[in-house]
This record gives sequence, C-alpha cells and structure tokens, in this order.
Amino acid sequence: MHPIAHARARPDHPAIVMAESGETVTYGEMDKTANRFARVLRERGLTGGGHFGILMENNALFLQLAWGAQRSGAMMVPVSTRLTASEIAYIMQDSESRLLITSTKFADEVAELRDLCPDCEFLILGGERDEDLSAAIEAQSAEPLADPLPGQYMLYSSGTTGRPKGVRPRPPQTDDVEEVPALVGLAVMGAGMPADGSMVYLSPAPLYHAAPLGWCTTAHRLGGTVVVMEKFEPLAALRAIETHRVTDSQWVPTHFVRMLKLEPLERAGFDLSSHARALHAAAPCPVPVKRAMIEWWGPIINEYYAGSEGIGMTLVKAADWLTHPGTVGRAIHGTLHICSPDGEELPAGEDGLVYFENEILPTYHNDPDKTAEAMHREGWMTLGDIGHVDAEGFLYLTDRQSHMIISGGVNIYPQEVENLLVTHPQVMDAAVIGAPDPDLGERVVAVVQPVDMADAGEALADTLRAFLAPRLSKVKMPRQFDFRPDLPREANGKLYKRELRDEYAARTA
Repeated sequence: MHPIAHARARPDHPAIVMAESGETVTYGEMDKTANRFARVLRERGLTGGGHFGILMENNALFLQLAWGAQRSGAMMVPVSTRLTASEIAYIMQDSESRLLITSTKFADEVAELRDLCPDCEFLILGGERDEDLSAAIEAQSAEPLADPLPGQYMLYSSGTTGRPKGVRPRPPQTDDVEEVPALVGLAVMGAGMPADGSMVYLSPAPLYHAAPLGWCTTAHRLGGTVVVMEKFEPLAALRAIETHRVTDSQWVPTHFVRMLKLEPLERAGFDLSSHARALHAAAPCPVPVKRAMIEWWGPIINEYYAGSEGIGMTLVKAADWLTHPGTVGRAIHGTLHICSPDGEELPAGEDGLVYFENEILPTYHNDPDKTAEAMHREGWMTLGDIGHVDAEGFLYLTDRQSHMIISGGVNIYPQEVENLLVTHPQVMDAAVIGAPDPDLGERVVAVVQPVDMADAGEALADTLRAFLAPRLSKVKMPRQFDFRPDLPREANGKLYKRELRDEYAARTA
C-alpha cells in the first residue's frame, strides 16, 4: 500500500484533483515528480534526517513533494501559511532547516526571511534562476533512487498558548519506504475507508496541518483520489462533493458551523449521495451542531480525537455518538488514563488530565522541559486536554487545561460557553477568554464574530445574554461581549486564544 505500487499498477488513475480548477495529477505523474524531488533534496545533502521547511498554499504540487521527501530520507517541516516572517524564521531556526520550499505567494515573507535566515536556501514555485523550484525538479531524472530511505515530517504545534514546538517522531524502524504505517490500518478497520482504490477523498483544510497531511497520504496509500480544496468555502465544499462524487472527507467543527449557517435552500441544492464517510476532529463539536449535521448528512459522520504527537486516538461512529452525545469515542490506539493534578488516576465520571499510554511516544524538538511536562510518572503522555470517561470507556472532553479561566476563585472552562454561543443564529464564531480583572482575578469575556457585523452592538449582547441565561450558571456568564469581523482561528479549527488573551492583557496594562 504505497503510491509507488499504485503508479506501477494504475499509472493513469487520478491521484490529485484540485477542487476548483480541476487540475489533475495521475499516480504515474506524481511518482515521477516525487522521484525528481527526492533527487533535488539529495543533491542538497538532505538525507539521513536532514531538515527542510515547506511553506506553500494548497496546490497540486504539495502532496507530490511530500511523497518525494518520504522516499529521500529527509525530514519535512510543514510551516503554517498564516505565520509572520519572524514566526517562520523561528521554526526554520529551531528545526535547523537550511532550505525552504515555497511559492511566489509568499514573496513578502521570503524578502524578510532573507535577512532573518541568512544561511537559508530558497526554492520557489514561480521563482527565478537558481531559485526556480519547477526548473530544479525538471532538471532531475524521474528514475527511482537506487537507495531510497524513509523520510518523515516534523509537525509544529499550533502555538495557541505559546511558541510552537516541533513534534519529533520516533525514527523509522525499517529502511523500507513502502512500510505500511498504523494510520492505514486505523483508516480501514476503524473509519471504514475502502482499500480497493475506489475512494475519492475531499480535503477542505490546509495541507500543512497534521490531519489533512496524514489523511491525504493515507488515501494515497489506499490508491484513492484526493480532491484538494484551494480554500474552504461552505458552498464550494458542497459543490466539490457533488462534482467529484466524493466518498470520504475530513472536517473540523468550524466547517460544520459555517455550512449549517447557509440558507436551507442552498444546502438542499446539492447531490451528496456519493458521500459515504465523513471524519471530523481538531476540537470537540458542539452537540447541537453535530446532531444537525447527522440529520442533514445521515449517520455517516465519524469523530476522532488525536494530536500531532500521535500518542493515541479515540473514535466514535454516528450510531454510538447518538446514544452518547458529546463523546469523542473510545480508544482505538493507545490506552486512556484520566488523572488528577497530583497524577492519581481518577474513576469514571471525574474530570482530569487526559493521558495516553503507548509504547511509541514522541519528544518535543529542542525542548526537554516541555516533553517532561507532558509526561506522567508512569510513562504516559498528555496533549493537555481535560476530560472524563464514562463507565463504558467513552471519552468526553471538557476543555484545554491552558484555556481554563479562574474568576473569583471558580474554575471556568470556556468551551461550554463557546459551544452554546455558536448555536445562536446570529453568531458565526465565538471565543471566550479570561481577561485581567482587579476584583475577580479574571473576568469572562466573549469575543463574538456575528453572521452580520451590522448586528454588532449592545442589542446583540443583550440578546446573547438572554439566550445564555437559562443554559448557563451566572458565574460562567460573560461579563463583557465584544464583536469583530473575524477571530484568529487557523483553517484547521484551532483558535489562537493566546493572541486574544495577550491583547486584553495589554489593554489592562
């Protein structure tokens, strides 16, 4: 199960289709480009784990480069396209990457990076002379490397609570580049993805993120066609399912919320009958949102909980979710443990820090303190989430440990408030944070993105207070409502609360 094998058996089968433009890359074409790019990396001395960064928008080349890196022995470091030049420079320097693969879309960032990272080389899609990525690839032979080595990728955390940290994977246990990873088995046995090459997989999120990259490459290992959205838009996503006869897909709750905010007639105007399986993750989905999606799409929606660290995974299918609303499932990879702040394991029903027990655990690159902080004395690892399991082993997430607000000595988890706010018809998105307060320590602030900014103001704040009042205890009620046209949210659903907290702290100061 590897694109190399599919290129031999079905070279003309579509491997990549761009959702809007229709640009198509076959398995045979992808294999040749991957071989050429592997040689580009080797030519620059990147083998045996040498690192390089990739800063690129969703396009038809991204996954081809990822497969080239995977057979070159290099370590690919995907970089978020929402970062500033200084943040990109931090990742390049921290990962010890001396080559950045990028495109002219990021010309402004590259101009700054030339000063911030003077030792860095650049290969640019649409670039000139020695920095022309396409020319560098075309100059190489399309023949396979005589000595391929398995490459890996090192993902950086979203940095929602501080500096992003590289998640360093365990070194490959074999030199066989076609070795089947565990995620393929989880995809087939857990999520029910077909292994006969019939899958058409839709990826609506940025490819530099863990889940899109992991599931797209899994779809390729299974011989499927990956349909890549250039950028997520609700109507475009539904159109892509209809046009490309999508069978499988992966989403985040933010995608669901935005699709549900469409007019009912708009939502009903697409043929989604080919759509057999939809995965979602990245954040717990508000119960009313998930229920509405199942009513619309049918019981095809499966949810999982995992992280870039790969320490474990839970999964819940729609039928089980309907009888256990709010759960993110039972463990299918690793063993769950819920622990108190002092590390004692807690019984079913009690909230605590969620740990996974697993034989294979990563480390945080250049940060032994963060690695140690994530470890339990028994050798288990946490992603920093708070939650509980029920008597049947289903996990329920309460919030991130780092997002907790302490107001008047009371612990408040903002996820509960956010999940309620996004169900209001006038709210597109919401973030709830703790802002410094001289009396309470922290006051609860709701930062709201209205569906229509013309509605922003005290009247909408009063409407939202009235909406929350019967559903929320007074101590959790936001004392302040602020409105803005968008929130600092990654396209993978991660909310950069750190930016909001820093902003409100600066205002107080």
